[in-house]
Formats: sequence, C-alpha cells, structure tokens
Amino acid sequence: MWKKKKNNTKMAFNTETVMMAAKAPLNTVLTYFQTTSLGLTDEEVEKRQGLYGKNEIVHEQKKKPLVMLAKAFINPFVGVLTALVAISFVMDVWMADPGDQDWTSIIVVSTMIILSTILRFVQEWKANRSSEALQKMVTNTCYVVRLGSTTRGGTPGNEISNEELVPGDLIMLSAGDMIPADVRIIESKDLFVSLSSLTGESDSIEKFPNLSKDRNHTGSIVDLDNICFMGSNVVSGSAKGIVFATGNHTYLGTIAKNVAGHRAATAFDKGITKVSLLLIRFMLVMVPIVFLVNGITKGDWMEAFIFAISVAVGLTPEMLPMIVTANLSKGAMVMSRKKTIVKDLNAIQNFGAMNILCTDKTGTLTQDHIVLERHVNVDGTEDKENRILRHAYFNSYFQTGLKNLMDRAILSHVKELGLESLSSSYKKVDEIPFDFTRRRMSVVVEDRNGKRQIITKGAVEEMLTVCSFAEFGGKVQPLSDSMRSKAQRFVKEMNAQGMRVLALAQKSFLSKENNFAIEDEKEMVLIGYLAFLDPPKESASQAIKQLHEHGVEVKVLSGDNEAVVKAISRQVGINTSDSVTGPELENMSQEAKQKAVVKCSIFSKLTPMQKSEIIQLLQKKNNTVGFLGDGINDAAALRESDIGISVDSAVDIAKESADIILLEKDLMVLENGVQEGRKTFGNIVKYVKMTASSNFGNMFSVLAASSFLPFLPMLPIHLLIQNLLYDISQTTIPFDRMDREYLAKPCVWDSGDLSRFMIWIGPISSIFDIVTYMVLWWVFKCQGPDMESLFQSGWFVEGLLSQTLIVHMIRTRKVPFIQSSASWPVMLMTFSIMAVGICIPFSSFGSSIGLSPLPWTYFPWLAGILLSYCVLTQWLKTLYIRAFKRWL
Repeated sequence: MWKKKKNNTKMAFNTETVMMAAKAPLNTVLTYFQTTSLGLTDEEVEKRQGLYGKNEIVHEQKKKPLVMLAKAFINPFVGVLTALVAISFVMDVWMADPGDQDWTSIIVVSTMIILSTILRFVQEWKANRSSEALQKMVTNTCYVVRLGSTTRGGTPGNEISNEELVPGDLIMLSAGDMIPADVRIIESKDLFVSLSSLTGESDSIEKFPNLSKDRNHTGSIVDLDNICFMGSNVVSGSAKGIVFATGNHTYLGTIAKNVAGHRAATAFDKGITKVSLLLIRFMLVMVPIVFLVNGITKGDWMEAFIFAISVAVGLTPEMLPMIVTANLSKGAMVMSRKKTIVKDLNAIQNFGAMNILCTDKTGTLTQDHIVLERHVNVDGTEDKENRILRHAYFNSYFQTGLKNLMDRAILSHVKELGLESLSSSYKKVDEIPFDFTRRRMSVVVEDRNGKRQIITKGAVEEMLTVCSFAEFGGKVQPLSDSMRSKAQRFVKEMNAQGMRVLALAQKSFLSKENNFAIEDEKEMVLIGYLAFLDPPKESASQAIKQLHEHGVEVKVLSGDNEAVVKAISRQVGINTSDSVTGPELENMSQEAKQKAVVKCSIFSKLTPMQKSEIIQLLQKKNNTVGFLGDGINDAAALRESDIGISVDSAVDIAKESADIILLEKDLMVLENGVQEGRKTFGNIVKYVKMTASSNFGNMFSVLAASSFLPFLPMLPIHLLIQNLLYDISQTTIPFDRMDREYLAKPCVWDSGDLSRFMIWIGPISSIFDIVTYMVLWWVFKCQGPDMESLFQSGWFVEGLLSQTLIVHMIRTRKVPFIQSSASWPVMLMTFSIMAVGICIPFSSFGSSIGLSPLPWTYFPWLAGILLSYCVLTQWLKTLYIRAFKRWL
C-alpha cells in the first residue's frame, strides 16, 4: 500500500508513482490510492489531511526570523559602519593607553548599527506577515467529487479550497481552472492544457484518459498523455481526474523548492542599488581627501584619520533599506483596507508608475450582472412558447466547462420562471467545449424516446458559418443571403442598445455514437437569438474621469462585438471615435499596428494573444501598462503587462498571473489603489532625494572646513551623534502625506533625475555651512584652541537643524508650512529632534562630549542663516521645476 510519513516536506519527487499512475488500469489506480469512483468519505479526507498536510507549496521561501535579522545586518551601509567600528576599536581602545581609551565613538556607531538593523528587521518581519495575511485573502478553489457531495451542472462535485485536497481525491476540471495538484486523468472531453508555467512553451497539449499506444513514453514526464501537473491550467475542455500527489510532493513543488525566493530586479530595485553604490563611491573618494587635507593642515594624522572615519559614518545612509521596506509594507496594508490586495510588495512601484490601463469591459465598465433580456425566434418575434429558452437552458445546464456570465443569466432566468424541471426529461450524451477560436460550444442531449440533438450556442458571426438552414414559422428553410443579412441587422440593432447577442442552433441525430467532435458542428438549423443586457456601472464614468485626471489613459480590450463595446464605452465617457477590431488588427502591418494601439481606445473581437500583443506594442513606446482582467482569455495579457490586476472572483489562472488582486471589481477601487501606490512610491523617492542631496552637500562642507580651520570643525563624536539624531528624525517619512499635484500623474523612477537633483540642491547646504563658519570665525572670534568647542557647538546645531529642516523643503514642490505641511508624525519628530539638537550643547551630556553652551546672540544669526537657506532652496526649487518639469 501507498505509505508516507507525516508532513515529510523534504521528500523527493517520486517519478515511480507518476509512471504507475499513468500506466496502471483505472481499477488498479483506485485501489492503490485507496479510493473509489464515488470519491473519498469525509472521515477518510480528515485522516489524510492529518497525514499529508495542506496541499500547498512555498512559492517564496518563508524567511526565518534569524535569517531575516542576518539579512537586515548584511547591507553595504551597515558593512561600512561595522568596518568603522572595527577601526575605531583598534585606534581608540586597542592601540590607546589604558587611561586614554575612548569607547564613545564605538558605542555611538554601534547604536546606529543596532538601530538601523532592528528597525529594518522589524519592518521586514511586519512586511512578510502582512504579505502572508494578504495572500491568504485570495484563495483558489476546485471541484472535488466526494461521497455525498452536491452537483455541478448535473455532475457530482462541490467547491473547496485547493489547500483541502488530499491524495486519492477525485476532481472535476474545466476551462479556466488551475490544475490544483498532480492528477491522473480518468475521463476527458477535448481537454487542452497549457504547460507554460512548467516548460515555458505556450502551445496547449491535449490530454486523454489513457496513454497513447504509439509512443514509448521515455521522454519527459510532463509529456505523459494522461497526467496533469500542478501549476498547469486548462485552456479548454473538461475532465475528471484522481489526485496522486499534493503540496511539496508534486512536480511543481520540487521545482519551487529550487527557485523559491529568487525575484528579478525591477527598475526601482536597480535604481535604489545605483543610489547606494553612488553614495558609497562618493564617500570612498571624499573621505581619503578629507583625511589628507586634515592631516596636512593640522599635522595630527591620527586625529585626521579618526575624523575621516566619522565623516564616512555621516555620509552613510544606513536607514535607506528600512525606509524603503517600511514604505512598501505600510502601502500594502493601507491598500488592503481599500480592497486592494498586493501579492508582491514590489508591484507597488509599477502601480504608481502606470500611465495606461487596459481593461476588459465586462464587470469593470458594466455591473457584472448580465440579465437575459430577450429570447427571440429567427424572424425577430418573441419566443412565447419558450422553445428558444429551453434549448439555451440545455446548452448551459449540461455543459461541464467554465460557465460564463451569460450561462448564469440563462440558468437564473429559467429558475425565475420555475422551469428547472425541463432537464429531467433529457440526459446528456456528450459536449464539445468552448474555445476562443470557434467562439461557440455544443452539447448533445437525448430525450426519453431516444431522440438525440446537438444544441450549439455562440457568437452570431461564428454561428452563421456552421448553419445551413433556419427555422421560420415552424418550418426549416435553407439559410439564404437575405436571411443572413436580416440576422446581422437584428444583431446590430441589439448591439446599438448595448445588448450582447448569441445565436442558437440545433440539429437532430439518428446516430447512437457517444463521442462527438467539432466536425459535427455543421449543416445546423438556426433557431433563434438570445439578447443579454449588462448595464454600465454608475461608478465607472466617475472612476474613468478620475483616472484620466491622474494621468492614466483607459483602453478597452474586449473579445465582444464592436458595437456592444462602443455602446457601453460611450455611456461611461470613453472616446469611441477610434477603434480597431481583432480581424482588422491581424491584417495590419507592424507599423500600422503600432500607430493604432497608441491612437485607439476601443479594441473589440480580440483573441487572447492579441490582447497580449497590444500590451507589448504599448510598452515599446515606454508606457507602463496595467491590465485588468478576470478570465482565462486574460492570463497571457496579465503576465505580459507591467502590473497585472485581477479580482478575487476571477478564474484561478487569472489570479495566479496577477500582481494585484481587487476584492471588488470596480474601477473606483482601482483608482484608490493607484493613489496609494503613488503615495508609497513618492515617500520612498522623497527620502532618497533628501539623503542623496544632503550627503552630497555635506561632503563639500567638511572639505571646506578642513581646508582653512586650524582645528577640527567637529569632533568625530559630534558627527556621529548628529547623524544618529538625523536618522531618528527620518523614521516617520513613511507616514508623510503627498501633495495632490504629485498624485495627479504617474511616478516614474529616473536615476538621471536623481543625479541632477543632487548637483542642484546638495551644494546649497554647503554655502550656508560656510556662512556659518565665517560667522563663528569673524563674529564670535572662534579662531583659537580655546574657542574650538564653541565653534564645534555652533556648527553642530546649524548642521543638524539645516539637515532636518531640509526635509520640509524637499518633501513638496510648494512653499513648505504655508502651501503644504508635512503629516503630524513628521512635524513632531523633526521639530523634536531640532529641539534636542539645540539643547545638547547646554546639557551635561554636551559637556561630556566636548560641546559648550552657545551665546544667545548666536541664535539670531542662526535664524537668519536657516531662513536664507530656506529662501534660496525655494528659489532654486522653482528654477529646477521650470527647467526639468518635475521635483520628486
């Protein structure tokens, strides 16, 4: 018997079990997995769940707290600080005389390392917990056959979470389903499966209940005819299968353990890395220069070396990783409260940068509640005897494939009329599943007298290609050109009213064959039409208007009829003057396609691959493209887009392909998410620009002071404490607000803009640092060793206040405090740190580190310097915005 140790997550993938499941007869397989054709009992399921655990694999390696703590410690900035601690220990403790040992620098820098590491660890830990909690809100389900289960379209089965599956379960598969475990197919009908997630190949492969006798089956196990692996998805058709492996014991589970935890770097990730390396390079260049200048001018090379080390600490933005993580984590949690689930925190970057949103029509622009408005005969008269409705009901009820909104509308309408008993007089013989090429599906039914008929429902144009006859007034007549024209006119009239129209046809059979194929869909009799209404959402028009105001262009990508798409789009305020259909797009040259996708807002009758192609063409024009979809036909486009957006009610493959999941299919929810994404992105960029420009300016200030002063402008301990206080003031940046003007347009990461920003804004602080030196030197006569402490106190306070005050100058393109104010946490923290900085020289702590109280006459000078600093920064800010059309 098949045995397995409880929760043995390290067990290797068992190829022998796969081959046995594939080659053995059905009865042998059922016996081996201790199940029956009716499924498992609830007691057996509970037993196996305890034995094998949940059916889940780790797509992303779960980080242990100790590993997270180690990673929080291992980054370039902490590495630099750690090296400086080691050097300080050697210089100040190990090589110093016992009475001259100084632990102060070591303690301060170690405090900075611990603060940075702990804050980053806490934020990473919170971010991981939040991400796990958010992803649990998005679940995939499957239909399982168990003893006593309910029915699915006439077939036993009830819907459960994929996690609840156990080996031996029988499951039902249909178009749009993700394969939830490793499965042996025991029944199938035109089952085509995409293995792209396993093999990378886009072509679909047909699967059967038995192995082909013409093949020796010595190749890859993924090519086995009757085996479907977790992670693949059903493109079309239907099937029944037995689960033989779950969770980490599946083929995908083996792959996932090898690749989990690895993610391609985004443009934002690369940008942050560039900033980090740029600042470190600046530091590596400037610190040796500071060392040489101080050594030459002051003659004390040991003191110059220690000072250079302290400068290196001051130029190290060790809080950058923590600030980035805190912003992303906070953004994801806020978005979740606004019904937007972020599957990957790094997707927030692209959410804020999105400038084109491509969306399907159904459920986003419309109410997603399709109603069967009319069922009419071919001549346009009402179907008073419900004959058309009855045939439509059989087609929708007996199919085992993915029931779309129109199928549900038909079933709901029949239920309202109390006609569900219609199905009791018929039984299903076979079905021909829907696919996006034929755009129709068929079922074959048999009545109590043994009469069989095929009933086909689908898009009107495609249906007319398989119909040779039409039923008028109860008589079957050849389908003439005039009848076809009349049918097309009727459809156009309905489409113009925003209704979607399907055609219905049937054909009687005498054959007793039980297997039917696409080839049987021919010479059919057109019997009537079904007209459906899906009204536009009241919120759609306002949401589209707001998206447009915020720089996001909305394009509709639909597989529906052009007239219907235009009618709905027009009602919600989308420009419909330029539109393209799928067939038209197919016949265009590459150059014409490129022009069309940029110019047009309406795309109709598209195939799934055409949706993906349109997104690719838009991306080639340097657009950040989002795609919102929830169907199996949207999976390729969701993967291709920069930001894939789906909904909680979507088919499994759509949710799996998406980066963002909306808990409510509404563009207004999406608009709120876009705004929060931009806030998150903006606060990160804000901190990066503050830090980069501030550090850039500090380099010149230190170099200038070192060049002309006969003593150190600040002691190493002063620089370290100043930097520590500034770091603390930055911890509230993730809670800052953003100006409406910033949120009004997409946010794009631009490394070139950062370099330009540093060069423009950084030197401003150096100018006023030099002014401070001059005031202290000439006005307060801090020119000798006896006044060294006062000079250092003056620059300590001015440096800290100007560096902290610049937060308010850089955070907005407006006039700070007057036109735009920071959030209260930022205001409270920054002004508290400024107050602490002013008080330190007057305290006993200040005395212990070599600072002395400042004369009160210094503070008017300080106020004037800071005010001038703010005025000049604001003026240069205005020039910068005029020149480069951006600030943050």
